[in-house]
Amino acid sequence: MANPWRGEVTLVIDGEPHVLRLTLGALAELEAGLKADTLVDLVARFEDGGCSSRDVLALIVAGLRGGGWRGTAADLLAVKIEGGPLVAARVAAELLARAFVPLGEA
Repeated sequence: MANPWRGEVTLVIDGEPHVLRLTLGALAELEAGLKADTLVDLVARFEDGGCSSRDVLALIVAGLRGGGWRGTAADLLAVKIEGGPLVAARVAAELLARAFVPLGEA
């Protein structure tokens, strides 16, 4: 079960719940994976509703890896995400928001 005080979010993939968390290492990996984009730009895209499926996938992968998963984006190409792409986008946005919420405000 996800602990919001630790910045965790749950996503059900192929019927199995996974805890996602953006650790410092996961954030660094996310930043590298997005190449020229910054995390501030990513936050702005989510706030403006202009996020891409690439943004959502990158956040999901980074969060899964921060939660201990050792897969890659390619491993997610054929999975079933409970709730579909809209839930994946909501979880990605929530994950990003929780990563930058001051302690005690989760």
